Amino acid sequence: MEALRFQVVGEAFKKKPLDVKAPSERPYEYFGKKVFNREKMYKYLPKDVYEKMVDVIDNGSRLDRAVADAVAAGMKQWAVENGVTHYTHWFQPLTEGTAEKHDSFIEHDGKGGMVEEFTGKLLVQQEPDASSFPSGGIRSTFEARGYSAWDPTSPVFIIDDTLCIPTVFISYSGEALDYKAPLKRALHAVNVAATDVCHYFDPAVKKVQSNLGWEQEYFLVDEGLYAARPDLLLTGRTLMGHDSAKNQQMDDHYFGAIPERVAAFMRDLEIQALELGVPCKTRHNEVAPNQFELAPIFEETNLAVDHNMMLMSLMKKVARKHGFRVLLHEKPFAGINGSGKHNNWSLSTDNGILLHAPGKTPEANLRFATFIVETLMGVYKHNGLLKASIMSATNAHRLGANEAPPAIVSSFLGKQVSELLDHIETADKDFLAMAGKQGLKMDIPEIPELLIDNTDRNRTSPFAFTGNRFEFRAVGSEANCASAMIALNSAVAEALVDFKKRVDARIPEFEKKLAGTEHSAKFHAIIDVLREDIKTCKPIRFDGNGYSDEWVIEAEKRGLDVEKSCPKIFERYLDDASIAMFESLGVMTQKELEARNEVKWETYTKKIQIEARVLGDLSMNHIIPVATSYQSQLLKNVENMAAVFPVDKAEKLNARNIKIIEEIAERTSAIEKGVEELVNARKLANKIGGEHDKAIAYHDTVEPKLDEIRYQIDKLELIVDDALWPLPKYRELLFIR
Repeated sequence: MEALRFQVVGEAFKKKPLDVKAPSERPYEYFGKKVFNREKMYKYLPKDVYEKMVDVIDNGSRLDRAVADAVAAGMKQWAVENGVTHYTHWFQPLTEGTAEKHDSFIEHDGKGGMVEEFTGKLLVQQEPDASSFPSGGIRSTFEARGYSAWDPTSPVFIIDDTLCIPTVFISYSGEALDYKAPLKRALHAVNVAATDVCHYFDPAVKKVQSNLGWEQEYFLVDEGLYAARPDLLLTGRTLMGHDSAKNQQMDDHYFGAIPERVAAFMRDLEIQALELGVPCKTRHNEVAPNQFELAPIFEETNLAVDHNMMLMSLMKKVARKHGFRVLLHEKPFAGINGSGKHNNWSLSTDNGILLHAPGKTPEANLRFATFIVETLMGVYKHNGLLKASIMSATNAHRLGANEAPPAIVSSFLGKQVSELLDHIETADKDFLAMAGKQGLKMDIPEIPELLIDNTDRNRTSPFAFTGNRFEFRAVGSEANCASAMIALNSAVAEALVDFKKRVDARIPEFEKKLAGTEHSAKFHAIIDVLREDIKTCKPIRFDGNGYSDEWVIEAEKRGLDVEKSCPKIFERYLDDASIAMFESLGVMTQKELEARNEVKWETYTKKIQIEARVLGDLSMNHIIPVATSYQSQLLKNVENMAAVFPVDKAEKLNARNIKIIEEIAERTSAIEKGVEELVNARKLANKIGGEHDKAIAYHDTVEPKLDEIRYQIDKLELIVDDALWPLPKYRELLFIR
């Protein structure tokens, strides 16, 4: 063990960055090189087919299956010219990852030979085994049929020799078994609802698009060190490990110079991502050592989700080429920041108006206020559901740990927006004026005037307004963004539908009251409903410190969801209000929601179960043997000292060793007892029938014992001979360059 640990640490220090050769073109020239985008469609499809495809993508028109053969022929020609031999339906099952089954183009030609074919039928649908993916009971083992169906709004792309076709995944009986199908339904719902409300202000609006800009945080660890840590290998996080004397307390890693090996990895990743159409924009060091971030330019939400899933897969592949492993677990190391995936979300119209951006006229600001307030209404009414949408066994370690938003959903608006809403609520007139960016002059002659945004930032707010969008900061690093986007877009769509219903009902009342005046009945009806909603959703607005104990008490008084148990938080999906919302919008049925929750509870249980098994194995087969071996060395030393020195002097000289020997005995005994209790707790929990109750048992009785055992192991790490300790330590994992 000693030889292995120091060998892998030494090899890590010797590694040099790979020489990444960038393409000869500029990035904009090879962007989308491996994507069947509009440029490729225009080149490879007949003109009428191209126009029909554009209509499907831009306007949501239904795709005629008769067109599919022509599209498939064009795709195949382009793919073959790029060395492709296989195709796959690429989908997102309820595993948080992606899935694909590769088929070649070859078919019998009927003459003893082979031909390459790719028809519209093969493009439009395939038949994966639905019983082998998480389905929450919708599909039994003997009910294997399921379908993947092409999503033409997300472009086809090439990975190696395979044509990847983004698809939805549904069961034989029609229920969604993936994230994409309900996401597309939620995006349709918010489009319809928001477009209807936009017509109050601009009847020419034809479409409202949901936009997403994710920020992907991640850790890099040397591959050799990763392989020497079974806990990282099997669970994605370190189940033990004492703090490094130096970690992030000096704030010197954040935005620091990017290490050379990491920079080479980033360059390689960006080149390949840009070729796949992922619009990479930002890269930098994050707060924790060996933590980094990549962020793209905003995109339409469905496409942005696909791109994030593509990128996470690509990151893992490229990292191994550079001698790294990517860690996407939300909390791979205790004592330092974990990783999130901030979801910057907004709505925009087909004529380029950002609906969450202030305007220059009273009418534009009324529209702005409307969409801000109705977004808050959706978040307020479904704050527990939004928390459930981002909760997982892994993200639970990160939330509220003085590095990420707390596990209570609230919204920070900033002074100017808060004052605007307060004025609307109470003032009689002139309440729609809002300052834009203000100039800030600094007393340094060389520095130009800065433009200050209409809102500050609050890093403790899970759902913060940041000038022209909201930032949902609680999403976890390894999560599929679709989960949060399904809940958020659905909640906002429901709020907008209800808003319009109430406004329409009041317009006739104001028409009677305002007969013969210059005032608009529509304007007054909107203001009347907005005032009600501003008062109603006020509990969700919080501009203070989300980490404070006082906020937890205050949030509970406000009626916000303060539950911390991950399995219980999942219950919010099955609240009457959640079911009613999803069903009324056509996003998910009660059956689909119940099935998804079964998957969530089962997944939670399995993750804790795996961690418990790994920790038990490491404790009994790695840590205790090493600790007792060192204890034996100390005992031998005590014996030798007693044989050489007089009794009084030997006792004095042996005092330190005896103290360590006793501590090792106490801590190894506590570890053995803890592992025994851990195993028994698992056995009892495993006997529980329902996934819901089993998950709660794992949360309440199994998971706490992991921390108890870890505490003892981390204390042993401080006293056992460093040369004997079997696992790479934090100072080695986090500071290899």
